[in-house]
Amino acid sequence: MNGALWVAHLLVGIPVLASVLTLALRRTPALAALVATGAGLVSVVVSFVGMAVAPTRGVNLLQLREPLRVGSIEMPFELGSGPSTVAVAAVVAVVAAAVLVFTRWYLADDDRLAQFAATVLLFTAAMMLVVHARDLVLTLVGWEVMGWCSYLLIGHWSRKESARRAAHKAFLVTRVADIAFVLGIVILAAGAGSTGLDAVVAHWSEGGVEPWVRSLALAFVVIGVLGKSAQFPFQDWLPDAMEGPTPASALIHAATMVAAGTVVLAQLFEVLVVADGARWLLGLATAVTMVGAAVLALGQSDLKRLLAWSTVSQVAIMLSALATTTKELGPDPALFHLWSHAVFKSLLFLTIGWLSVVAGSTLAVALRGSANVHQLARVAWLFGLLALAGAPFVVGGLSKEHVITTAYEGAIGAGGPGVIVLAALLVTVVLTAAYATRAHLVVAAALPDGESLDDEARMPSAPVIVALAVLTVVTVVGGLVLLTGLFDIHGVSPWWMLLTVVLILIGGGTVWSARSRTTDGDPRDAFVRTPRQRALADGGLGFDTAYRRVVVTPVLGLARVVAFLDREVVDGYVRGAAASAGIAGWLTERGHRREAASGGVALVALGLLVAAGTAVLAWR
Repeated sequence: MNGALWVAHLLVGIPVLASVLTLALRRTPALAALVATGAGLVSVVVSFVGMAVAPTRGVNLLQLREPLRVGSIEMPFELGSGPSTVAVAAVVAVVAAAVLVFTRWYLADDDRLAQFAATVLLFTAAMMLVVHARDLVLTLVGWEVMGWCSYLLIGHWSRKESARRAAHKAFLVTRVADIAFVLGIVILAAGAGSTGLDAVVAHWSEGGVEPWVRSLALAFVVIGVLGKSAQFPFQDWLPDAMEGPTPASALIHAATMVAAGTVVLAQLFEVLVVADGARWLLGLATAVTMVGAAVLALGQSDLKRLLAWSTVSQVAIMLSALATTTKELGPDPALFHLWSHAVFKSLLFLTIGWLSVVAGSTLAVALRGSANVHQLARVAWLFGLLALAGAPFVVGGLSKEHVITTAYEGAIGAGGPGVIVLAALLVTVVLTAAYATRAHLVVAAALPDGESLDDEARMPSAPVIVALAVLTVVTVVGGLVLLTGLFDIHGVSPWWMLLTVVLILIGGGTVWSARSRTTDGDPRDAFVRTPRQRALADGGLGFDTAYRRVVVTPVLGLARVVAFLDREVVDGYVRGAAASAGIAGWLTERGHRREAASGGVALVALGLLVAAGTAVLAWR
């Protein structure tokens, strides 16, 4: 086993073992959090070693055990390590470590700190398993464990009804989509006769496969990805997940869960690129999502929910690269945007977590001027938003340029949703610059007269300052990862870069000028003016209500009908049969004892009574 494969093994195993140990130390929360943070930092070091010893091309495989055969299906249970794999694993490790460092300060007084830290570690291990899995069964295990951990993290403050509801909603919505995901995995494995990723890709990418079957299988997988990644029509659960603690939001939104679908589709890229139906489904869903989520982000009154909607939009951007890319360009533009998004989005979430402690809320009206608490807060917030907006040369700008170039290449090629996706991307650039500018104007505004911030009382611990500083630096210079060759990225056109800059200036300039038309300095008021418009924006255009009316209410009604039929009809027949058997036994017993009957009329009356009783019991 070479070094890269040992790294893959450790990156999955270390968080699992540390999670168990952290949970065992739950009666000493401070020590448990320290152990969890230490394990996170060790994982970062191991991931950097993995980047140093990564194969320059292809994927090295590690077989965990002898292949298992279930009927005609072979299950090799392999992990793998390739260039882009180690890069994604490294950013997952960095974000998880930053989240754990922040958690020790942010939840220092929480009586369930150890349980939270243990869940973060298990969540990280599940994502690492998805990243390194070269077997669909292992992918499915990591996929499902992430779903369970997200439920626990979102509902961590379970004493709040809103947190419990958000956790249940996230779990149920993603589980419904997971039905399709599992069906897709089953079809792929059954057709290839193996759950091994290489065997599946080799079988389903060849010309002899029925195209409609291949598209159907990949469409099922895409539906599962849309659910986990909060894409249309499953998008509404992710903003509600803001009920969880901010470190959980940073982890879910930046480097795990919502990004996992991008990794899975990248692993199946050679099949996806020839499955036209699945590509159209993915392209149309992401085009609608990236624009719609950006519009909703612009209208949010809560800046944490603004970041949530921005995640929905940015994940749509990375998935759109997979829907439009060509076989020559490959899946790495999507993975590079995943990499950059993990860096700047974790920075933004952790920064707003700090500022929410300063302001006591994540509402825009409360956060006004909160970045003045510290120079690092201003710088981190500014560069995080510049990366989110796609400004040139920062990490988000570089990755978004590659996605746009990929969409353009798909648009001028034959087939695929490239034209639609490219148009949606350009509109999204304007909208993203607009809501990023708004977020900056609110947080970096001057404090109202007579107000001040207590810097000392609100300062996080030194490790948190270091973590935020590191994420800020990586957000600025993280594009240098392209020099390592871990991502197979082609060049971008300077003309597309120039057009992107113009669109950013249009979006940002529009919001900048709108602030003069508002009374409290929040440009949102220039676009979302009436109470009804505000309610629609904050409520996600009423999708939660639509879920209840279109899905929940009919399903509950059907469940009540089924329960009635089961209780009153099916069980009625069973109870009637039992009563008949009891009466027959009583008559037989009397006959066995040679007791004289009271006459034929009595027997006929008894028979009618038994029949009537059975019918009544059957319909009660």
